[in-house]
Amino acid sequence: MIKYTKLFIIFLLAATAFQARAQTTANTSSPYSQFGIGDLTPMILPQNQAMGGISTGTNIINRYSSINPQNPASYGAIGFTTIDAGLFANTVSLSQTGQSTQKNSNFRLSHLAFAIPVSHASALSFGLLPYSQVGYNYTKTFKGFGTGSPVDTNLVNNIYSGEGGLSKAYLGYGFTIARNLLLGVNVAYVFGDIKHYQQVEMPQLYGALSTKVERDNTVGGVSYDFGAQYVWDLSLTRHVTFGYSGSARSQLNSKTSYLVSHYTFDNNGNRSTDIDSIINQQNTPGKLILPQIHHFGVSYQQDLKFLVGADYSVGNWSQLSIGGVNQGMANSSSLNIGGQYTPNMISLNNYLATVDYRLGLTLENTYYNVANPSGGGSTNIKSKAITVGVGMPLRGTTTSFYKMNITAEFGQRGTLNNGLVKENFVNFRLGFTLNDKWFQRYKFD
Repeated sequence: MIKYTKLFIIFLLAATAFQARAQTTANTSSPYSQFGIGDLTPMILPQNQAMGGISTGTNIINRYSSINPQNPASYGAIGFTTIDAGLFANTVSLSQTGQSTQKNSNFRLSHLAFAIPVSHASALSFGLLPYSQVGYNYTKTFKGFGTGSPVDTNLVNNIYSGEGGLSKAYLGYGFTIARNLLLGVNVAYVFGDIKHYQQVEMPQLYGALSTKVERDNTVGGVSYDFGAQYVWDLSLTRHVTFGYSGSARSQLNSKTSYLVSHYTFDNNGNRSTDIDSIINQQNTPGKLILPQIHHFGVSYQQDLKFLVGADYSVGNWSQLSIGGVNQGMANSSSLNIGGQYTPNMISLNNYLATVDYRLGLTLENTYYNVANPSGGGSTNIKSKAITVGVGMPLRGTTTSFYKMNITAEFGQRGTLNNGLVKENFVNFRLGFTLNDKWFQRYKFD
């Protein structure tokens, strides 16, 4: 146990340091992340993500204490001190009609979460999770100083880029009422920095002024999550769990900086330093309005054998507002279906029989409502993915249990229609779960 505990501590310290550094860098590669607050990251850990993201109606899985921030009511079923931490990596291939395919990879901390039982029927949980990610960089080039003239070869480059994102530090409490009803709440601090850049350059024209627009939005504020679960016991080993969780409409503090500057290129195409600042507005206060979100879920579990379930979620993202300006997003919805199977959890001579095998499906109407570059209205961006994964038990003791959770997600987002971008992605998640009996008072005869 001591060896594994040391590894956990080293991993957590390294992950925390990495997360602090990653706050100012891009952790995604999607042109769609330029809209709203970027790519949204659900509060779902790898063991649930491998089952298609089902979480609202799950708590204890195969008698393992599992942290489920998506529904804080689940904390009421936690019986062990639990630590869960992990990493995320992905590759994405971007394609657009008439353009070459672009491939990118990213790597970051996935999550860092703790849970501590307060009594036999309640527990505290706290942790740090990503909330949204922004990362994109693309260029649109026009001939004839932007006129598109086939005769004039002088180019104008319009360069768009962005980075950053929001994180969520939460503290939650869940408890059980009358054995079958669980209630819980999270109080979270959402914070981060989102930066967008736009440049208009004429690199072939000596002395011409190029323009750079920088918009920096620093966010910090409190949000609330709440949830409930009801466990219907069909027998001692078979259970149906109904769940609901939601995020309340929240107003976060926002400070926006806006800078417009000029620069030039010399005869060799080298860029000069900024010449002047046309506009320089620093730390303009405002509000970022996060909408209300609802999650509904149900699961059926036979202890030590299998679990299946489904979730349905809706978010009123058309209400997203930054600095008093509605962002024009769409209301989102998603359907998650999945489960896991364990051949023989208590097998002593067949390790593969003790492994959890997981499979799931995710279908989502995202909150992206993107104007068609080819003209004529807008398109709601859809996403679909298949998830697979395993939960691999590690050697523990009579009071401590360890598991490594590996998840892969294969999906597609967007479309080639109307001049838009299609993304084919593969997401990898690696998580480590520790269950242990801490804070016990030992008695000696």
